[in-house]
Amino acid sequence: MNQFKIGALVLAVTVITAGCADMSETQKGTAMGAGAGAVLGGLVGGIAGPGGAKRTAIGAGIGAAIGAVGGNIWSNRMEAQKKAMEQATQGTGVQVSQTADNRLKVNIPADTGFATGKADLNPSLRPVLDQLASSLAQNPAALVEVYGHTDNTGSDAINGPLSRQRAQNVSSYLSSRGVAANRITSDGLGASQPLVANDTPANRAINRRAEIYVREQTPPQQGQQPAR
Repeated sequence: MNQFKIGALVLAVTVITAGCADMSETQKGTAMGAGAGAVLGGLVGGIAGPGGAKRTAIGAGIGAAIGAVGGNIWSNRMEAQKKAMEQATQGTGVQVSQTADNRLKVNIPADTGFATGKADLNPSLRPVLDQLASSLAQNPAALVEVYGHTDNTGSDAINGPLSRQRAQNVSSYLSSRGVAANRITSDGLGASQPLVANDTPANRAINRRAEIYVREQTPPQQGQQPAR
């Protein structure tokens, strides 16, 4: 497959992405998935054997179909969760956003959620988690991932367990508010995934955080088992 064909596929995805401006969040997710699938399918079709443009076009069409239905979806329920969390976190320092792969992200600065060097939840964080648990009750298809992070101050022997305990405490609190434990996974990543360089006190404060991700997957097709 030559560079011209690859360029054409990338241009097609760019056009699809640009056309998302007036779409709903659900439509945007579908269109972006379709575009990414088209590129992958087109590449596979062009590489797999002879047939030139026809094979590439067929591959792109198949890839678009797969991309449109695969992965996470941004449903009306996810949008409602985002709005509810934005209201619940006003003035708290907690940030709420939609990720590129259609997950709801709740970023909790560690200095907001926890005492320095401690894993116990600050009382001010509990209303935020209460609202998240309430929104999850309205979206039983959603799954939750919780990750703890630290800056690079101190050793891995300290940062690893601290980040894991913070993530676990967030998970346990959500469970205590009615979110089924089998819907939640948690892990502590220590200082391994900084958002910015750990070169100033302000930057280290940014890297100290807990992240909660909520995702709703496309319903499995008949005969498929849901992802866990």
